[in-house]
Amino acid sequence: MKEIGKLALILIAVICCFYGTLSAQNTMETNTTLSEKQQSIVPIAALTAKGELEQLKPALNAGLEAGLTINEIKEIMVHLYAYCGFPRSIRGLQTFMEVLDERKAKGITDETGSDASAINDERSKYDRGKANLEELIGRTLDGPQRAYAAFAPVIEIFLKEHLFSDIFDRDVLSYAERELVTVSVICAIGKAEPMLRSHLAICLNVGYSPEQLNEFVGIIKSTVGKKEAKAALAVLNEVLDNRE
Repeated sequence: MKEIGKLALILIAVICCFYGTLSAQNTMETNTTLSEKQQSIVPIAALTAKGELEQLKPALNAGLEAGLTINEIKEIMVHLYAYCGFPRSIRGLQTFMEVLDERKAKGITDETGSDASAINDERSKYDRGKANLEELIGRTLDGPQRAYAAFAPVIEIFLKEHLFSDIFDRDVLSYAERELVTVSVICAIGKAEPMLRSHLAICLNVGYSPEQLNEFVGIIKSTVGKKEAKAALAVLNEVLDNRE
C-alpha cells in the first residue's frame, strides 16, 4: 500500500509538472499583444523625443489611466534623456507637471508609485554596467574594443558607467520597459538604424514577441508618423530575418 501511495504521489507530481509547463508555454504563445500599460509607454516616449508637447498631454493622461504611476512616467522622462538629450527630457517633465496640476484641479488623485531602491553593490559602476548590458544582449562582452568604442574609448566608459549602471540600476522601470522607451525614442528621432537594430534585438532577448514588436511599430505609425513606422518596420524585419 505504501508503494502504491508513493507511485500516486509521483504520478501527481508528473501531471502537475506537465500542466505547469503547458501553461507556461501557452502563456508564451499568447503573449502576442502589448499590455495597455506597455502601449501607453510608446507615445509618451516618442512624443517627448519629438518635442510634440501638445500631443504629449493626452498621451500622459492615457498613461496614467492605463496604470502607469507618477514615478514610472518620471522615470521614462529621465531614461530617454540619454537618447534624445536633456532639453527634450526636461520639457517632457515640465509638460507632465502641467498635466498633473490639471488632473489635481479636477479632483483626480494619481498613484505616486515606488522610488528607486538603494543600490547595495560593491562592484564599480563600470562592472555593474557591463554586467547589465551583458544581461540585456544575452552574451559576454570580452576582448578588445571595436568600432566607435575603440575610436573614442571615453564614450564606451560613459555608456557602461552611466547609462547601463546609473540609469539601468534604477528599478522603477523593468529592463523590458526601458527597452520599450529606448526603441520608441530611436524611432521618433530617426536616422539611427544601427542603434535601433541593436535595441530591437534586445527587446526580443528581454521577452517581447515579434507580434508585440509589430504592434509597437503600429503605435509608432499612429502617434509619430508613417515615415518613421516604415523605417522601423524595415529594421524590425531585418532583425527577425537574421534571428531565424
